Amino acid sequence: MIDGRMLKGSLSGEDIRFLCHRRFGLGSDGLIILEESKKQDFRMRYYNADGREGSMCGNGGRCIVAFARELGLTGHDSSFEGIDGLHKASILPEGEIRLKLKDVQGIRWMEDGYLLDTGSPHYVRFVEGLDDLDVADVGLEIRHEARFGEGGVNVNFVESGSKGNQIAVRTFERGVEAETFSCGTGVTAACICTYYHRKSDISSYYVQTRGGLLQVSFEAEHHSSFRNIYLCGPALKVYEGEVEIRS
Repeated sequence: MIDGRMLKGSLSGEDIRFLCHRRFGLGSDGLIILEESKKQDFRMRYYNADGREGSMCGNGGRCIVAFARELGLTGHDSSFEGIDGLHKASILPEGEIRLKLKDVQGIRWMEDGYLLDTGSPHYVRFVEGLDDLDVADVGLEIRHEARFGEGGVNVNFVESGSKGNQIAVRTFERGVEAETFSCGTGVTAACICTYYHRKSDISSYYVQTRGGLLQVSFEAEHHSSFRNIYLCGPALKVYEGEVEIRS
């Protein structure tokens, strides 16, 4: 997470790959730059670990809200520009970040799973034995399948929990080209697909990922049209420091 207002120049794809490298750089699934905005509190730019600008990152959106609050740019409520449009967020009394995501219009059934866009394109498949699934291999294979087009897709595997409002999710992310411990737009897609798949009346879910517990809620206007979608969870600072980039 970088305060872009402090940058004297721009970062190249090579710079971003260096920063995200887990052996020669800082080590990260991606990089986020906070920039000034003329219309909102700030603008969010998200880059995948491969150095290319990515689509919306839900958990990154929650983290940048906490970052902006620490920088004194916002109060408990904020709004910012993302690559997919306007987002609003709140910092709750217990410190969790509640982020509003874009509306979802339409879910496509693909014979072995579902396809939808929650700010990023996601494929969702329901499975059993999630803990034993080889997400790295299976996810990589699905991610590049021709049916998803040139850009590919993020791949989510979902297993039901012990209660109707509980699911577990593991995600293979494009751009990172690996399983990540938690994907905000991915768990959101998984919750919406759970509602759709079960023909359920449950519109608020607790989601267990390898990185922790998240909560997703939404309103269904029709069975495949969703609005007021919120992703909620913690955003904790790990460290801060300086790094020199020698381009």
